[in-house]
Amino acid sequence: MSVTVHREGLEAGRLDIFVDGAFAFTLTLLAIGGAEIPNDVDRMVHLLGNVPAAAACFAQMARFWYGHVQWRMHCTRATRPGLLLSLLLVFFALIVVYPLHMVYASLFNALSAGHLSSDFGLHRAAEVKSLFAIFGFSYFCMSGTLALLFRHAAHVASAHGEDDFTPRLRAVLWLIPAGVGALSAIVALSLPDDAPGWTFALPGLLYFLLMGMGWISRRMRARAGRPD
Repeated sequence: MSVTVHREGLEAGRLDIFVDGAFAFTLTLLAIGGAEIPNDVDRMVHLLGNVPAAAACFAQMARFWYGHVQWRMHCTRATRPGLLLSLLLVFFALIVVYPLHMVYASLFNALSAGHLSSDFGLHRAAEVKSLFAIFGFSYFCMSGTLALLFRHAAHVASAHGEDDFTPRLRAVLWLIPAGVGALSAIVALSLPDDAPGWTFALPGLLYFLLMGMGWISRRMRARAGRPD
């Protein structure tokens, strides 16, 4: 029994190290200058304009990474579904980092009238639609995978006679951003190219629905008689 527990702990630890390393690698892709070192002040100032977008991307990727950290807190055992879903999360993370960066860079470019992230302006309706569709689908994949991880954690906890409320709750909560991402992608693809300009902001505005996740979590806990 002790040999099995030790092996499970070793496998789980190696998986977590791999996932942590993969997320760290995705963050290096967000470096404001990439592999380029500015050789004059003007270029440095230009690159610093990418900092707000890079910070927003960093926060979003950190949120996904911390979701996996929280999953491990509820699923300490090494399981095949946990392994496969964690690897799938890493795969999606390597894909989402580029549309994530472009969405935030384009946002800050628009809000600052081109002063921030000046290399990432969107000028055609087709560009906006494609970017939001790819981003929404990627967001759906990342959040959906985390929902499946927590659902698996709840199943493992229940099978071992442990409390499965929190992983079940987190599985539901991760379904919310998955649904918002899918809805945003559908709305983006549904917009006609000749639609009024303001309508192309709708796919992005849908993500403000995520601000209600804290309220939903508190309501679900209160209804189940669980403290925050």
